[in-house]
Amino acid sequence: MLDKIQPHAVLATEYGGQPYTSLIAYALTPDTKGLIFITPRSTRKYTNILKNERVSLLIDTRKNTPEDYLSAESITILGKAHPVRKGTQWERLIRVFTEKHSRLGKVTDSPKTALILVEISTCIHVTQFQSVTIWEVS
Repeated sequence: MLDKIQPHAVLATEYGGQPYTSLIAYALTPDTKGLIFITPRSTRKYTNILKNERVSLLIDTRKNTPEDYLSAESITILGKAHPVRKGTQWERLIRVFTEKHSRLGKVTDSPKTALILVEISTCIHVTQFQSVTIWEVS
């Protein structure tokens, strides 16, 4: 699974009809129905999510080599994002996130940092730039 080999994803948000992308560190929830990341509350991505919860994320295996054309794979995740409030769910999810991104542990403790949960609705897996598999998450 791409989650095991790729620590980062490209997050796409929207506001006022304009798309906006950001590189994020992410982790999948244990049930694989959600994706979590952290962000300072002062960022454009955070503001965009508060105004429009619909997001997409791209996770891929490219290494920027010629072999990528045949060997790279990607997954696009569609879903709804929202901040997670402090409490039992936050504690459980932040533990999952810091297990994958231990270097970011101190950042998660800041009151200026938000934990975002993306509830995954659709996944689109692409290999060899043309072989596409789509599945809905229930």
